[in-house]
Amino acid sequence: MINPRLTALPPYPFQRLATLLDGVAPGADPLMLSLGEPQHPTPPLVGAELARHADLWRRYPPAAGAPRWKEAVVAWMTRRYALPEGMVDPAQVIPASGTREALYMMGHLLVDGTVTASGGNRVPLAIMPDPFYLPYLGASAMNGAEILTIPAGPETDFQPDIAALPDEVLDRAAVVFMCSPGNPQGSLLSLDQWKALVTLAREREFVLVADECYSEIYDAEAPSGVLEACRDLGGSLKNVLVANSLSKRSNAAGLRSGFIAGDPDLIAAFLRIRAYGAAGMPLPIQEASAALWEDEDHVIANRILYREKIDAAEKHLSGHLGFRRPPGGFFLWLDTTEWGETGEEATLRLWRDRGLKVLPGVYMSAHPEDPNNPCRHRLRIALLHDTLVVDRAMDRLIASEK
Repeated sequence: MINPRLTALPPYPFQRLATLLDGVAPGADPLMLSLGEPQHPTPPLVGAELARHADLWRRYPPAAGAPRWKEAVVAWMTRRYALPEGMVDPAQVIPASGTREALYMMGHLLVDGTVTASGGNRVPLAIMPDPFYLPYLGASAMNGAEILTIPAGPETDFQPDIAALPDEVLDRAAVVFMCSPGNPQGSLLSLDQWKALVTLAREREFVLVADECYSEIYDAEAPSGVLEACRDLGGSLKNVLVANSLSKRSNAAGLRSGFIAGDPDLIAAFLRIRAYGAAGMPLPIQEASAALWEDEDHVIANRILYREKIDAAEKHLSGHLGFRRPPGGFFLWLDTTEWGETGEEATLRLWRDRGLKVLPGVYMSAHPEDPNNPCRHRLRIALLHDTLVVDRAMDRLIASEK
């Protein structure tokens, strides 16, 4: 009675982690480094805006978004990516309850698993990096796509090389998911790489989905975005969708406030799907979200705090566990090979002996049971707590070396 496509999906990473650590007591006061949930304070303006617009809770929100929200998001994109005025029309932007909801629902929009692709004899491909954010997999597999994961390891600077795929593979692609800054590696796509991907999407007639929810957390330079590539290629958003949210940028994960922008035909079709299956973003939340998109001061302060945490981690880990200072995001992607352990073995030991809860990297891979999976010797560590806690956690981590 249950859709077999659902049962075929691997357990979600945090379910797997709970199973791995079940019944194992932490060896010290627990320090949680597994979940990417921001710990910095949410800007006070959120509460003020919610209270100021409390009368709007009684109203059903428009699925397409309220005018102020749409204008705020378009203005932010225009500033952030130096776009020409009017390049993105407010009609090309719609709200989503965080990027996870939007990315998952894109599967309904972009994948038709009941037909063959380009006259071939197989269903379309959904292409994504490996490791990846698992909703890409869920969105694709639940709609009948064949999944193709492309390694995103050190040999390609932790981004998948989509352009290197054979023509016959690209011709079957329905959607390509890309994430920059990457989750979990923090890797960035250059503007030239984005332009090459947009060009390829239009030549091969697939949709390029750009997941940019970590775009405002970076170390040295602001990451390039897919909208800049579209700007340089003439201004059209054809074959492109971009997702972003306030969860990381504004420490407002509980607000569940994100957006999807892009190709006007795809956005119109997405609105039709959402009319059937999505709860609109409540109007008070849209008002608070607009205020956050309009303010950059809290984002700058946020970024400074994350740099301090990365500094603390680097002080302890430089030269160990393949430490690489992430150019974006707030995760470390560590290599346990020098410990002679898999990521799962290291995770279990760190919890049992040191009270550190981390995430095995293989849990973010499409083939977690493959003994040759390069993610098998990786750990993802989230640098979210205050700098003193991060410093203490890194001290425990390096002291646990075998």
